[in-house]
Amino acid sequence: MENIQWYPGHMTKTRRMMQANISLVDIVIELLDARLPYSSKNPDIDELAQHKRRLVVLNKADLADPSITREWEVFYRAQGFVTMTTNAHEKKIASRLDETARRIMQEKIQREKQRGRQQVIIRAMVVGIPNVGKSTFINQLAKGSPTTTGDRPGVTRGKQWVNVKKGFDVLDTPGVLWPKFEDVVVGQRLAFTGAITDHILDSVTLSEKLIAWLMENYPKVLATRYKVEENLPPNEMLEAIGIARSFKIKGGAVDIERAANTLLDEFRGGKLGRITLETVES
Repeated sequence: MENIQWYPGHMTKTRRMMQANISLVDIVIELLDARLPYSSKNPDIDELAQHKRRLVVLNKADLADPSITREWEVFYRAQGFVTMTTNAHEKKIASRLDETARRIMQEKIQREKQRGRQQVIIRAMVVGIPNVGKSTFINQLAKGSPTTTGDRPGVTRGKQWVNVKKGFDVLDTPGVLWPKFEDVVVGQRLAFTGAITDHILDSVTLSEKLIAWLMENYPKVLATRYKVEENLPPNEMLEAIGIARSFKIKGGAVDIERAANTLLDEFRGGKLGRITLETVES
């Protein structure tokens, strides 16, 4: 697969907005996809947030291999990040995030209280690449929120602040990728999870690459899910999946494209099981 170049104009605008607002926050919360905790980490964020406290949230943890997720948590803590895991179904994320943010900012809170300030407000910026689950995460934080406002003084117009708990505000930002993937494998893994829109890449080629990877790393999942033979070449495996699902086009031939799209959709939805695309070692 060739190097993937994909950096729509609105992402340049987003990066500028983040740079303009970074001084307003105490913490930068970076959402990663727990299925690809390395490839979903935007290297630009480290430069942008180098003077801020950092929280790495491994999102979609319910779709990822739990033992590998724990290894990534250890890895990022060793890099100096505070970490936590979550998923789209967690109901207490607002309380847990509030507790974590207060722990991160404990020194500031104590310092401000010694100066006589009773209410110390913590502000955080949530960042992450597209399709990492940021909208769902923000919506969970906003549930029961006394205020969800659009504009505030000194903040770029149209950006959303969410009051998570009393004294804890979060600034949402649009998903942003970096301008170029130097590592072809990184681009491929992002495509597997849908972080890069499907019309950029051919779904049949992409699904065959996913099949090859799954057969090497999770060899039984395709046979279990689709009731097909285990050790078929990727193109034959894709055809077998189409036959198993009775996907036909006019004339009776197998609808390979529909089989490819089904495989990608079911992988992304967790229907193949809890799968992580990269380990700390790799």
